Amino acid sequence: MKYCYECGTKLTEKFLENEGMIPYCETCQEFRFPIFSTAVSMEIFNPEKDKVLLIQQYGKKRNILVAGYVNKGESAEHAMVREVMEEVGLHVVEYKFNRSEYFEKSNTLMINFACVVDSEDLSRRTKEVDKAEWFPLEEAKKEIYHNSLAEKFLLGALDRHLYPDSK
Repeated sequence: MKYCYECGTKLTEKFLENEGMIPYCETCQEFRFPIFSTAVSMEIFNPEKDKVLLIQQYGKKRNILVAGYVNKGESAEHAMVREVMEEVGLHVVEYKFNRSEYFEKSNTLMINFACVVDSEDLSRRTKEVDKAEWFPLEEAKKEIYHNSLAEKFLLGALDRHLYPDSK
């Protein structure tokens, strides 16, 4: 960040105890810590926990996880439940935090959850999702978009045995 997000003044660096050198706005007389977006992504398991849902969006023929941005004032958990309902019309009945990772391409902190939904019924999915399909866990590992953050999250969730009875 080179300029103050409040007034546009070019930032300098100023020492802040216990923090080190931090961008500082001389005009606002405020330290300016880095700003980034926050989003959630989810491994969505069916009620039996033996399948995972992968989707395709925006005309791209690649299988990814359901994801979406966290709204101002919203918790990550609420965003996760909301996004699952908004995109695929399913109710989350159980969830666990998996991991988080910064995604530089979009300046976004991605917070990943593994969740279980109440049914496999995809009839309520929205037009935001081009395709949604349930995959057995081993097949999902092969079908997820390779070398993606979605793949990293999915493999991590399965390898950490977040749902050990699903393997």
